[in-house]
Amino acid sequence: MKIAVLVKVVPDTYGDRKLDLETGLADRDASEKVLDEVAERATELALKYSDANPDTEVTLVSMAPESATSTIRKGLAMGAHSAVQIVDDALVGADLTLTAEVLAAALRRTGFDLVITGNQSTDGVGGVIPAMLGELLNVPVITSLNSVQITAHSVSGDRTLEGGTMTASAPLPAVISITEQLPDARFPNFKGITAAKKKPLDVLSLADLEVDPLDPNAARSIMVSVAAAPPRSAGVKIVDEGDAGSQLAEFLIKNRLA
Repeated sequence: MKIAVLVKVVPDTYGDRKLDLETGLADRDASEKVLDEVAERATELALKYSDANPDTEVTLVSMAPESATSTIRKGLAMGAHSAVQIVDDALVGADLTLTAEVLAAALRRTGFDLVITGNQSTDGVGGVIPAMLGELLNVPVITSLNSVQITAHSVSGDRTLEGGTMTASAPLPAVISITEQLPDARFPNFKGITAAKKKPLDVLSLADLEVDPLDPNAARSIMVSVAAAPPRSAGVKIVDEGDAGSQLAEFLIKNRLA
């Protein structure tokens, strides 16, 4: 089986996050670059299956600048067999539709039986890439899985719905996205770190994938304005002098929270 895992290099979740108000883009040099945590969990899921099924090949796929190569190699150090990195200056500030087109083209090129992604990244939080990939690749999609079972011919798992849990399954090939309820990723050991330096990491451009970022017939979103979030205002402090309940009820009603 060939499992492709989409990984994203993002600013450290616990570091500073800054927005360039001139370009509208996140300042990715404001903090350390790391693999998105849910992408690490997706990698762990693929590697666990590979550990139990030695004929499985795990390939990481990432759309990231050249400077992110060393971060992507962390996934190789964890145990992935190879990686594909799409690097192109024309992808700076790419919207979700272009991102999905590029990733779908890369997945067609590498081949796959199963694509595993996180449900949403910590920097963009769009949450629609898995569904868009399923549409572009014409394969079934199951999103936001809290548990996953993979067999040679299918994938299944549980996902949370309002008021309940749904069990879903799909034949392979398929695309799935997982939540942070999946197990934590393993730590690379010294042997894995050493081996990662020799594992194949193919760097592709838009020309290699035959994707035109300026295609006039493709859907594209356009940023029309950007502004910093307004500062938080001071909250309302309620002192209980026997009427705190009434004050709280009035506050909720006034702010249409009740």
